[in-house]
Amino acid sequence: MADKKDEENQGEENTAKRDFLQAVEGEVQARWEKEKAWELDALEEWSEDDKQKCMVCFPYPYMNGRLHLGHGFTISKADFFCGYQLHKGKRALFPFAYHATGMPIKACADKLAREMEEFGTPPKFPEAPAQEEKKEKAVSADPLKFGAKKSKEEAKFGSVKYQWKIMQQLGIPDEDIPKFADAAYWLKFFPPRTQDDLRAMGCKIDHRRAFVTTDINPYYDSFVSWQFNRLKELGYCEFGPRYVIWSQSDGQACLDHERTEGENVKPQEYTVVKLEVQEPYPETFGPAVGGKKVSLVAATLRPETMYGQTNCWVLPEGEYGVYNIGNDEYGVCSARAAENMAYQGQSPEFGKVECVATVSGQDLVGLKLTPPNWVKYDTVYALPMLTVLMDKGTGVVTSVPSDSPMDWRALKDLKEKPALREKYGVKDEWVLPFDSVDIIEVPDMKTTRVAEKVCVDLKINSQNDPNLAEAKDVCYKAGFNKGKMLVGSHAGRPVAEVKAKMAEELVEQGLAFPYAEPADRVVSRSGDVCVVARAKQWYLPYGKGEWLERTSALLEKMRMYGAEAQTHQFFREALDWLGDWPFSRTYGLGTKIPWDEQYLVESLSDSTVYMSYYGIAHLLQGGVLDGNGESPVGVKAEQMTAAVWDYVLLGRDFPKDSDIPEAVLRRMRNEVEYWYPYDVRVSGKDLIKNHLTFTAYHHVALFPEKHWPAGVRTNGFLLLNGKKMSKSAGNFLTLRESTDKYSADGTRLALAEAGDSNGDSNFTHNTANAAILRLSNLLELTKDFADAKASGGLRTGEYNFADSVFAAHMDAACVATEKGYDNMDFREGLVKGPFQLKLDHDSYVNSTKVLGGPHVALEERYFHVTAVLFSPITPHVSQRMWELLGHDELVARAPWPKPVLSESEYLGYLTQDHWLQGVLTDMRKTREYDIKTQYKKDGSFKLPEDYKGLPYAVSRVIVYISEYPAWQQEVTAVLQNSYDAESNTMPDMKALSARIRAECPSAKNKKLMNNIMRLLKECQKRIQTEGAEALRVGLPFSEVDLFQKNMGFMKHTLEAPEIVVVPPGEAGPDPQGFPKRKLASPGHPLDIAFILKATMDIPSKK
Repeated sequence: MADKKDEENQGEENTAKRDFLQAVEGEVQARWEKEKAWELDALEEWSEDDKQKCMVCFPYPYMNGRLHLGHGFTISKADFFCGYQLHKGKRALFPFAYHATGMPIKACADKLAREMEEFGTPPKFPEAPAQEEKKEKAVSADPLKFGAKKSKEEAKFGSVKYQWKIMQQLGIPDEDIPKFADAAYWLKFFPPRTQDDLRAMGCKIDHRRAFVTTDINPYYDSFVSWQFNRLKELGYCEFGPRYVIWSQSDGQACLDHERTEGENVKPQEYTVVKLEVQEPYPETFGPAVGGKKVSLVAATLRPETMYGQTNCWVLPEGEYGVYNIGNDEYGVCSARAAENMAYQGQSPEFGKVECVATVSGQDLVGLKLTPPNWVKYDTVYALPMLTVLMDKGTGVVTSVPSDSPMDWRALKDLKEKPALREKYGVKDEWVLPFDSVDIIEVPDMKTTRVAEKVCVDLKINSQNDPNLAEAKDVCYKAGFNKGKMLVGSHAGRPVAEVKAKMAEELVEQGLAFPYAEPADRVVSRSGDVCVVARAKQWYLPYGKGEWLERTSALLEKMRMYGAEAQTHQFFREALDWLGDWPFSRTYGLGTKIPWDEQYLVESLSDSTVYMSYYGIAHLLQGGVLDGNGESPVGVKAEQMTAAVWDYVLLGRDFPKDSDIPEAVLRRMRNEVEYWYPYDVRVSGKDLIKNHLTFTAYHHVALFPEKHWPAGVRTNGFLLLNGKKMSKSAGNFLTLRESTDKYSADGTRLALAEAGDSNGDSNFTHNTANAAILRLSNLLELTKDFADAKASGGLRTGEYNFADSVFAAHMDAACVATEKGYDNMDFREGLVKGPFQLKLDHDSYVNSTKVLGGPHVALEERYFHVTAVLFSPITPHVSQRMWELLGHDELVARAPWPKPVLSESEYLGYLTQDHWLQGVLTDMRKTREYDIKTQYKKDGSFKLPEDYKGLPYAVSRVIVYISEYPAWQQEVTAVLQNSYDAESNTMPDMKALSARIRAECPSAKNKKLMNNIMRLLKECQKRIQTEGAEALRVGLPFSEVDLFQKNMGFMKHTLEAPEIVVVPPGEAGPDPQGFPKRKLASPGHPLDIAFILKATMDIPSKK
């Protein structure tokens, strides 16, 4: 019982510091709210060159739940930068809004309504069958099926499949859950609570500018309508059939933010060729195909190689269907491929699959087929291959062994292994007569059978050889980039020129049809595995022409904070990847396409220029999230005509026909002109491929160049205690749970420490708890200082050397923190700034104990500097520190601390201190060595582990200082005269050697030439990184003077009553019997004599 009670008390003690911080946070946040600390309006008078403003923003989060800690990680970087810019004298604005466009909320609401209708309110769900888990495991174990990889929803909510239970996991009481069957209620419930969570985190957000999206908000609805009307007028909205990832459940395209799995997956386009089955058809095809054309349909990425088919491959264990593919034709393929084809015009009715028979792959083996574009074999056969995938392509694979390593190896195996043929019932005449057909020549490889050559070169002897992937890549690139056609109507022409044309010709001749499928598994938020449809859509033609060129130019000049080069590369890849983007939807929430109201604008497309709406949201909505309150300036949504939007956002002609007062219009215009463009947008790197690049495209299309985005900062995902966040795994934190558990500033500091890169960062329990301890201790130390200062108990007067060094450390910390925060590398700024400064302060306090303690002025500056350096990260603690230091104003408005000393001055002090600390470390080691040596000499060979237990004391220390020898001074002088500071270079070794021989008397001494040449090489190397400093003769300070300045501290740390410093050239005392030492060298006064005296009798040797 006692142990348990102690444990409970310990738990209470551990929360005391957190509770203390939370109490401080509550008081500080109340002050911010009262003073409207973060509410900023545009200045009425300003110049373009001197706005002194900074607008930061974050992609508005989707309102189907509370913010999790991953959101908080990215939001924190925006808030940190906003706070930092306030200290830099900027008027920093951080607006925030809430996204509800799209189908997820609507789908969840409708699903909840269906559950209540089917199972009652509250619902009584049937128990899951016991074999369900086993069934799932069995399916995932099938190598031909997609694995049981967790979707986003599974990771977030676990294996819960009922919406009612998901709402319970979100903390919604049962009595309130029925309200969420109305999609509009989600927009009333989650945004205000998210605002509360952000306030609890201490974010510097101007909540007056907040809003929710969709047509529930008439102002934002009008804004999006204006945006797309303008895009259409400019020719950026096109209509027509395009391949899109398609949700069969939703009956519409399923783009990135509408998926729980498969974000950024695009359609993969193929050419499906028809290998016509020669009659008579097998009975398994059924009566429906009698008299009709039936083909095995095979998807290929290489239509130019169809001349060289020797057979086709099927999976013996696979299940195939005979499907109506339209035009009185039937195709044999996998069920999954037939599903895709049904949405691409290869079925009698869009989206309807008509299967007339099912057959096994083994039943297909031996079918006589007529391949398209044959040049040698007019009849080929279906043969077995065990690596055919039923969920990729059509389940039927063409075989061109001249150009495909896998085909060459598989056909060779069947030829060479009679037992394999017998196992699958393959007759010799189906295989043995067939050989590679020469169709493409690759001159660089001196072959017309590139697959065979590459397989032989790579020693590939099996269909399971891992080198087959490399072989395939080599063959494809060689054939496409270097190959020339040997056969067909395009003989003699490069493959790269005719590949697309040959695909078109196959389609025109009725021998093939275009086909597409998702490049990887995609699951919609409605839960269905998506297909690809060729559907008529409104789309935006990204990736083309002048629009692409101008967007590329914007992204190249935009500042990429953090990992600049890597982020630029991510954007370049996104530009290469992005193509036509459908933006019309028939289901969900949002704004109707103004010229075609049967469709809604999808969620990623109405999220591209809304940052400009922040400029006037507070004037139109006044903080009423859905825009259904009274406008602070008396403007109604219907008054926001296209002409008004043009004037307010784009600076076009004044809308003379508007009934909005001119003063109001000019005020709205001024807000946009002042704040726009945004200065930095902080986002997860996963949005580069869609949202962030879309934003660039839309700004280029709509806005003048002066309002194009100025900067972006991306980050990777956030791990929690080293693992991916997942509710199902019990490893998940909402933002509010984190601030409740670790306090706001504890959470913020741990988020800052989590990482700066585009890779995964890690928020840990230990780091957050350490943050609580660090911050609470900092407040205690600040109070202790304030009390000590008030009582007059701190040292005053002139600075000593330790004071000057600590002042230099503070200057260095200010510079290092500024450098880190400037680039939004907040962990880097913390580690090299206030964290390091804390260590320097501890050393300073310790080193001045024998000097009267720390100086009051430096202590006061330390706490002031620390408060400001921490302020962007931990604003509540910094505010309380500021108040303890006697300030009434907000610390957030305090100017950024500047170095007191010049750079050369503070670096000079740091150099001296670094040198001195190194020398003192060497001295301590020498003292230990000398004591142990003396002990052995005096009689005992058995040494205790701790030398301090030995019976000796130091009575005197002699330090010998040296200087550079004459030859080194002569050579260095020549090098200094030969050095070119502008180019940071020296003459070559031959020229230097000649000059030294001519100008240095020491060079005549042959014994010294080896040393001289070593010095030359060393200096040549060092100037690459050190510049002129590499040629300095001696240290940039006097060792003797530095020792004299620190004599008191040295005596204390070395426990020596007397220290004698012997300058260069002086003999100094000659201690008798002292062990012979290596001579001192410049900068390394290691010839140090510790004169010892015995403190008790030493036992003699036995």
